[in-house]
Amino acid sequence: MTTRRGLLIALGGVVLAAWPLASGAQEPRVRIAWLNGGSAAAFAIYVDAFKDGLRENGLVEGEHYVLDVRWAEGRYERLPELVNQLLQRKPDVIVANTIAAVRATQQATAAIPIVMTGTNDPVGARLVASLARPGGNTTGLSTMVEDVTGKLIDFLREVAPRAKQVAFVLNPGNPTNLPLFNNARGFAGSSGIAVSGVELKRPDDLDSVFTGMIRQRPDALLVAGDAMLNALRDRVSALALKHRLPVFTYQPDYTEAGALLSYGPSQRAYYRRAATYVKKIVDGAKPADLPIEQPTRVELSINLRTAEVLGIAIPRSMLLRADRIIR
Repeated sequence: MTTRRGLLIALGGVVLAAWPLASGAQEPRVRIAWLNGGSAAAFAIYVDAFKDGLRENGLVEGEHYVLDVRWAEGRYERLPELVNQLLQRKPDVIVANTIAAVRATQQATAAIPIVMTGTNDPVGARLVASLARPGGNTTGLSTMVEDVTGKLIDFLREVAPRAKQVAFVLNPGNPTNLPLFNNARGFAGSSGIAVSGVELKRPDDLDSVFTGMIRQRPDALLVAGDAMLNALRDRVSALALKHRLPVFTYQPDYTEAGALLSYGPSQRAYYRRAATYVKKIVDGAKPADLPIEQPTRVELSINLRTAEVLGIAIPRSMLLRADRIIR
């Protein structure tokens, strides 16, 4: 007799993977927990990238692993509760995407391996001892977006030479966002550009925060690297375009949502690469012995449709070096 089981539950930001099972078949031997500060809709492309990476490493969903997913929906205060939910399901490894998510997981368990999917400055955030020898139960990938800030400011100056007042949107719940803001302010100040910080604590505050920011009449908008802010890329880009503000970010996927220009490591590449760490851990490697990887490639992404709406001419030299052009 053959039985088939497929289960998909999506309620309150909780998603459980589904798989078919034939009679006599063993359930997947690996349970992977996924803790994400963003939202299911905005991060679906990263879930797909992660699964692609697992497949490239010989792990097929339903056959070799099951994925338990929890979304904080930009509300980082929910992360400890979500971690506890995941731990009750006894995962073999936990994949986390923000400093807050990694920290909440570390506080809940020192035994279960944690894989970061691209975290800003994990050493400075005291998540790991060092990149070469992270120690503890945490490893994965680091974005090091602070290293590209100077170049992002250069692109802003080249594309919007008249910009003198720039608003920098940051999440105060992300401990690396304030240093990133100070970094940007330092680079911009040497070029005569004033950068003011705009704090966005919760997704629900976006409209009111944006209204207050517009009253300051900025010439351009910089968006920090953060899971919550990335999850809001469609709304941020739409609001900015409505007010004819060019948006510059560290996250290439923002341009697909309508931002003018992004310069930074590929988020999808991080998630795909994180799967390799999961495979090594499943095969017996210890997180403490797996060096944390830094990006080897930084993408320049430009949205020409947005440039046309804003009446901005992108230099040909910049287009020639772009990795991604949205037409």
